[in-house]
Amino acid sequence: MTDKNRDFVPALGKSGSLDRYDAAIALMTREKRWRSDLVRLVAPQAGERVVDIGCGTGTLAIALKEAAPASDMLAVDPDPAVLEIARAKADAAGADIRWFEAMGDELDAIDALQRCDKIVSSLVLHQCPMDVKQAIAAQMFRLLKPGGTLFIADYGEQRSLLMRMLFRQIQLLDGFKYTEPNAKGCVPEILTDAGFEAVEEVKIIPTPTGSISIYRARR
Repeated sequence: MTDKNRDFVPALGKSGSLDRYDAAIALMTREKRWRSDLVRLVAPQAGERVVDIGCGTGTLAIALKEAAPASDMLAVDPDPAVLEIARAKADAAGADIRWFEAMGDELDAIDALQRCDKIVSSLVLHQCPMDVKQAIAAQMFRLLKPGGTLFIADYGEQRSLLMRMLFRQIQLLDGFKYTEPNAKGCVPEILTDAGFEAVEEVKIIPTPTGSISIYRARR
């Protein structure tokens, strides 16, 4: 389902270890704070089809399913190793989620993802080169049904010297070339160029590794 020859920055960067991924994310990003804010903003409802693109080890997808057990929750990631962890976590939580191994910009062929009500994505775009950021945004636009809503939580514009300095940790981990556009505030423009309307940065959360922004946009 995914092109095995394509490269991507894996969870926790190219030198990271999956056995400490969840603990590292919790420590480095104030995860409980921004994920709980994101779940409240997404507000999944019974019967809605919600897709998590770049789901990683499944923490967000599980939280969204627990918030609306009668929703249809689907999650996508290109890394089979993290999906294995995600499935195990979901099974332990009793969360019925459908998992797909695929790149975030190559989802048109997956029928189950089409015309979804809401899309979420967290900590994905900052790990991608600019052309892939743009391709993922375009893919999200195509998957959403008219009137559907997109929610993104990721490192956004680093507005203060302190946040800029803290964000250097992420740049050393994931690469300066991929992360610098995020630090300069590229996300709203990328979403607008993809066709989204009402693009807004609704929340900014300072963390030990720079500020994470929550963006909302409408198809």
